[in-house]
Amino acid sequence: MSFTPSAAFRYTLMRLGIFVGSFLAIWALVYFRVLPSGLGSSNLFWVMLLALVVSAPLSWIVLRKQRDALAVEVAEKVDRAKERLAANQSQEDGV
Repeated sequence: MSFTPSAAFRYTLMRLGIFVGSFLAIWALVYFRVLPSGLGSSNLFWVMLLALVVSAPLSWIVLRKQRDALAVEVAEKVDRAKERLAANQSQEDGV
């Protein structure tokens, strides 16, 4: 039996990977004083916020194919749910 992860799972993992990569890159730039650190003890918050700002547009561009696959998977699930609901309603109407 082989495990094929859903498109949502793959997209989420890839998006998390891009965020972690951005976080590590920005943390290294702050550590080597290429980028300024935050004020006082806010350094971690600063790096996380900057990583979020960098990773969001990056994932928007890089993960286009995965996002499209996710949209198709969600649309198929919604269509199946609508069909089941319609079938259940027609059974109730027939009784």
